[in-house]
Amino acid sequence: MSALRGTAALRNLREQPLWRLLAAVKAPVVLALLQVLLLEGDKVLASSVLRERLTRELEQLRARGEDLPQTAQAYISDWLLEGWLTRRFPAGASEEEYELTADAASAVRFTVSLLQPRSVATESRLATVIHQLARLAEETDTDPRSRLAALHSERERIEREIQAVQMSGVRALPDEKALERTREIIALTDELAGDFRRVRDEFDRLNRELRESLVDTDGNRGEVLDRLFEGVDVISESDAGRTFAAFWRLLTDPEQSATLEDALTKVLERPFAKNLRTADRRFLLRLTRTLTEEGGSVHDVLQNFARSLKTFVQSREYQEQRRLHGLLKDAQRLALEKKNDVRANLPLNYALTLTSSRIRSASQWSLYDPSGRVTDADMQDAQPFEISLDDVSDLVRQSEIDFRTLKQHISEFLNEQTQVSIRQLLERFPAEQGLGSVVGYVALGAKHGEVTSDTEVVGWEGNDGVFRSARVPVIYFLKDHYVDSVD
Repeated sequence: MSALRGTAALRNLREQPLWRLLAAVKAPVVLALLQVLLLEGDKVLASSVLRERLTRELEQLRARGEDLPQTAQAYISDWLLEGWLTRRFPAGASEEEYELTADAASAVRFTVSLLQPRSVATESRLATVIHQLARLAEETDTDPRSRLAALHSERERIEREIQAVQMSGVRALPDEKALERTREIIALTDELAGDFRRVRDEFDRLNRELRESLVDTDGNRGEVLDRLFEGVDVISESDAGRTFAAFWRLLTDPEQSATLEDALTKVLERPFAKNLRTADRRFLLRLTRTLTEEGGSVHDVLQNFARSLKTFVQSREYQEQRRLHGLLKDAQRLALEKKNDVRANLPLNYALTLTSSRIRSASQWSLYDPSGRVTDADMQDAQPFEISLDDVSDLVRQSEIDFRTLKQHISEFLNEQTQVSIRQLLERFPAEQGLGSVVGYVALGAKHGEVTSDTEVVGWEGNDGVFRSARVPVIYFLKDHYVDSVD
């Protein structure tokens, strides 16, 4: 590669999210936050959880003097635009989920490796290279004689090892070499888990390209469906698809899985494993689960592509996309036809009304909290109001009051006493019609009772269970006068 071509390639790489993250002004802070939030612990976080944890980390950093003026949500939005975070909305989820992109994960792992450098040209790495080269040479050899010679040599080596064990016992690997190989395995597995994200990103890219090609297709629905299933084959037969399919078969093979689990159990039981860091032991304990979860997420994406693409073609969304695409193409065609007739700086006699709606992500919305706008809850007792006789007359004309029951109550009370007031009547006979009963007593008192210039407070319980009171004129029903007036 010439320097010119290399410069062009590196300049293009510098525009990618990985390099932008390493060269960011706040790169140390951003890398540390991404590592703590989405690499060391949970690989996927819900929107609310990520925002809460990021807010807590930002507060601690600010307390140490870091200049971080934005909110947690603002930083999340910036990282999305930079390509360091990816956002998904899984089926059945109540909110969006975030995780690191493949580029961001690679940048974080690279910086972590600089903080914890490995020994250069370790014995285990060299042994791995020699073993893989020897195996490659054997498996690509088509000469039966050389293959048989290699097998006989391998058998002789095994027989010598058997004799050595029988004579002098087992020679275990020294602890320092065992630790070195364990760390190499952890580093290799960590990189392998990161490869899953690149495979999934490749599937997403293929899916978007297929959807774009389907929208561009001018054929009928049958032709589109044919292209759809061809597209699914394209995904399965891509380099990423074939590589992942082979890996998934190996990972889900019962014999291989049992071998992996058994080997992990034995390694962690060895004495040298006690010298491993806590993080390394935790990584080995979760090794099978991590690989299965990462591989399972990619497998689910691959399996859902066919269904989602088919639904896209058969749904109204597909029709709307094609209609919108056609309108845009027509607009572009008309614009090209007019480009020679209309100058860019020529004023047009046309007013374009722009929308005032502000488009934002749903994750930036905040729920309304009623407790944030609570007014003074103290409530003053209302003063009893006076009811005039004219008001009573109007109410009587506009309502249907059970006067027969009210007259019976008055008569029953006057059989025991010579006079009775409205307040005494309501204390003995609760107002069945609420305010209507009070109005009825006042109306009967104005017609058959003695109205004084004084007032009194009467109370009643309404149909809603709330006790109310009002100030009414003091009216007495006299036994002799009431009976004569009613009769």
